Amino acid sequence: QVQLVESGGGLLQAGGSHRLSCAASGRTTFSNYAMGWFRQAPGKEREFVAAISWKGANTYYADSVKGRFTISRDNAKNMVYLQMNSLKPEDTAVYYCAARRNIASIRSREYDYWGQGTQVTVSS
Repeated sequence: QVQLVESGGGLLQAGGSHRLSCAASGRTTFSNYAMGWFRQAPGKEREFVAAISWKGANTYYADSVKGRFTISRDNAKNMVYLQMNSLKPEDTAVYYCAARRNIASIRSREYDYWGQGTQVTVSS
């Protein structure tokens, strides 16, 4: 079992930068899990944002955030981060952290553990 808690959401300005954090806990080895960030805007389906492999060697991004967002992890601290730069109003959503064993995936259905989400609102 893995418990995930996101933090860092808030009301942000377009063009600005911000970092989301996700803390993992549980009777397991965090470094065995690939991690992902997903988001869901009102009235829309949950969508993939970014993912990182269990050692951090491989990262994956949605086209909408590529070049603006960076996913990273610190296995010693059981943390995963999402650095968001050049924020846009269309980035407004609830952001979720997710974990799955082994290989990273861009498909939400392939993730086993989810956090409760953190709201990010970007104003123009």
